[in-house]
Amino acid sequence: MRVVIAGGHGKIALYLERFLATRGDEPVGLIRDPAQAEDLRDVGAEPVVLDLEKTGPEAVAKVLTGADAAVFAAGAGPGSGIQRKDTVDRAAAVLFAQAAEIAGVRRFLQVSSYGLDRAEDPSLDEVFRAYLKAKAAAEEDLRSRDLDWTILRPVQLTDEVATGLVNLDFHVPPGKIPREEVAAVLVALLDDNDTIGLTLELAKGPTPIEIAVDQVTSSTRSK
Repeated sequence: MRVVIAGGHGKIALYLERFLATRGDEPVGLIRDPAQAEDLRDVGAEPVVLDLEKTGPEAVAKVLTGADAAVFAAGAGPGSGIQRKDTVDRAAAVLFAQAAEIAGVRRFLQVSSYGLDRAEDPSLDEVFRAYLKAKAAAEEDLRSRDLDWTILRPVQLTDEVATGLVNLDFHVPPGKIPREEVAAVLVALLDDNDTIGLTLELAKGPTPIEIAVDQVTSSTRSK
């Protein structure tokens, strides 16, 4: 399976690329900085230098052509301001989804954020509110597209070692989740077409990943 990943040098993306390459898939990571290319090669991914803030959908579609799936795992990151929350977390996600449609890549995973309902909370920092609004807008755009999408909303991210145990559901309590765990869940979601059309939240929990995915899809099949 050839999988193109936006935000290819991010921590979640690097884990995802390694997991995919280890099992024989072909991960392709989009990066802005050519200096990051070797890090992607080290985990078994093909680096492609392409800045989603400075290109159009046709150029992105060329990279996506022939892929089996697309994963949007990009983000403006800590320290970025309100403007880049919009240009990366919203606009780049919209661009990537549009390019997937053009290229005919139906399977699309989007890493979003937990707590989007707090976007108007005045107690939150204005930059964080802008981030939540951007993620919400990206989700809304994706749901309007003719793609086989799945949206994943992880809670607060950490660099702890993954345990393989999660809480994956339509709504989960606040908590934390290792980035490595998020990547492992993304692999499981890619493998399960019953997750198409679902928006899921993710935190640490008691359940092995494959069982957690099966439980959430079983609940939708029974309705």
